Order: sequence, then C-alpha cells, then structure tokens
Amino acid sequence: MNIPVLILTKDESSQNLLKLFIEENKSFNFLASTDDFEKAFLAVSELKNSVLIIDISENEDFAIDFIKKTVEKNPECKVIALTENYSAETVIKAMREGAAEILRLPLIKEKFLKTLEDIKNAFDGKKVKSDKCKTISVFSNKGGVGKTSIAMNLALELAKNTKENVALVDLNFQLGDVTTFWDLKPTYNLSYMLKNTDTLNKDFLLNTLDKYKDTSLYILADPPYFKQAGFVSESDVENLFKVLKTSFSYIIVDTTSGFGMKTMKALSLSEMVLLLTTMDIPALRNCQRCLELFDSEDFEDDKVKILVNRFMETDDIKIEDVEKLLRKKVFWKIPNNYFTMMSANNLGVPAAEVNKESNVARSFKDLSILISDSIYKQNF
Repeated sequence: MNIPVLILTKDESSQNLLKLFIEENKSFNFLASTDDFEKAFLAVSELKNSVLIIDISENEDFAIDFIKKTVEKNPECKVIALTENYSAETVIKAMREGAAEILRLPLIKEKFLKTLEDIKNAFDGKKVKSDKCKTISVFSNKGGVGKTSIAMNLALELAKNTKENVALVDLNFQLGDVTTFWDLKPTYNLSYMLKNTDTLNKDFLLNTLDKYKDTSLYILADPPYFKQAGFVSESDVENLFKVLKTSFSYIIVDTTSGFGMKTMKALSLSEMVLLLTTMDIPALRNCQRCLELFDSEDFEDDKVKILVNRFMETDDIKIEDVEKLLRKKVFWKIPNNYFTMMSANNLGVPAAEVNKESNVARSFKDLSILISDSIYKQNF
C-alpha cells in the first residue's frame, strides 16, 4: 500500500522536515504541500485512503472546524494535527472533531514515525495497541477528596472509549469502597490474586475476573476482611502488577490515603500518578507535601499530574493561585456537580449512567481520551 500524504501549513521549514520524515516510511508517498485550505480539501476529496497533516497553531478554531469538515466528507482520510499549543483543551477539541492524532511542535521524529506506522496499521485493518500497559494511580494523602469516584469513572471511560481491557485495582486494603460505590459482589478479591500470582495467567484473569456489565472493565476488589490486608507485602503488589500487565492495556489503581510501603510501591510502579486536590487550603497543603515527597523519591516531574476535583469557577482560590503555590501546572479539572455524583453514589452506578450529558460525566470521558495511548473512533 502506498498512502498519499498532503501537508497543510504555512511554515516552509515544517514542510521540508515533514517531507524528509515521510520519505523514511516506504508505505507513504508525499503528494504535495500547501497553505491553501480549499486546495487541500479538494485534493483530499479526490483520494481514497490518504493522510492530511495540518498545523493548527494559528487560527485554531478555524483549523479544527476544517478537520471536522474534511473527516465528515472523507471518512477514509486520517488527519494528523500539529500544534505549538499542546493543551488538554486543544487535544480534546481536535480529537473530538476527527483528528487521528495530535502532535506537539516542534515535532519529535520518533513520535511522528510511530504515528505513521499506527495509521498504516489502521488502514491494513490491524488494531493499534499501546506499546505497553499503562498503570495510572489515583492518589491523595487527604481523605474525602473523591479519589475512589475518579478512579472508577476514569477506568470505565477508558474501557468504553478505547475498547481495550482495563483493570481497576482497589489497593485501599482496609477501607476500599469500589464494591460499595457500584454495588458489586465480585467472585475473587485482591487478597486471592496477590497470594496466587504464580498461578495466574491471561486466560484466568479474563475469564474469571468480574467485568462491569458489558464493558471491558475488570474489577479487582479490596480484601473483605481487615486481617487479610496484613499479609500483603510490597513484592506481592509488584508481582500482581507484572501479571496484570500481560493481560491489560490499562491498570487504574485506587490507592489508600497515606504513604504506606505498599502504596509507595504502587506509585513507583505507575507510569502516571494523578495527584488529587480540591480548591481549599488544607487539601492544597497536603498536595504540596505530596509533591515534596515525590521529589525526594526521584519521581519524574512529568509522571505526577495535578487533578483538581469539585472545581467551580466561583471558588475564592483560582487555578492560577494553585499553580503558583504548587509550582506546577494543573493537568485537569473535574467540575463540581454534587447532585449527579451523590445520585451516582446512592444508586451504585457511574456518573454517566445518571446523566451522560452532565458536565462531570463529560469531564471523565474527556480525561480518559486525553490520557489514553490509543484512541479509536468515538461516538460523540
């Protein structure tokens, strides 16, 4: 297969660099470059399987609308968006309107070539899969900030949006709430899994663990008895993660509130840590202490993401104040929606089952899209 590629940008240096990169993959054929949107649209319309690379750094809203128009008219065209403004909002908007991938400028060659290979696999009918399992721990050293709700809703949205296998692990050994929140009665609990990692395999995990309804989300519940938690070691946690990584594309971990050795082991093994806070001084001070500890443990700065829960525009403390205090950008904001979340907890269902159009349910969905490695066509 020889896939034609069209480049839409005003930047001549970007055009030349992209052309060089494209020529390294013999499955693609550089067709032309232009800064004229109408010409690009007409050219793509005359092709079957094709790739359009578009720089959306300038006039972002217009460029994203153009992506939507192009994909709607030419569903077999894969669009790669490039931008200097690689923010969460920009990524979500571009993906929602049909971009197959969005890459940060200046372009990193390896990521661009990997994107081309993923697109080639998609045209060949091969499902694009992450290079490795991603483990995401949801953590706060303060109770009552919504850690479990976020872990559960994020895990479910990842399963729904990516169609890949997702494991939700309740590592709050003594006060876990996953089973309570969604009224679950799992066949196997975490204590059994931790003590039998030598005998676990993919067939056992996927055929025996409880799935949430008709999704690809699998639940590993907390041990039902306090005394079982005492027998779990750090090495048990590490072994469990190793086994899960052979069967799942994502592992979402609901941790305990504290710096116990088992929790720290889970955090150290995670590719991403979502550090939760609310917009009040006690929570922010706790978040600040967590960042100091993670720094002393040599956690990579990009590994830890600040997530603000129950956010309201009218809060006395503003996002700018939070970022100044923590000396770190806020990664995501979950809006405050007391009634939807309280109804979800009382009914034992996810937020989307109460009201999928609510701002909080939409936020969980968009967050899952942002952090997922492989994004497939969504039904927005």
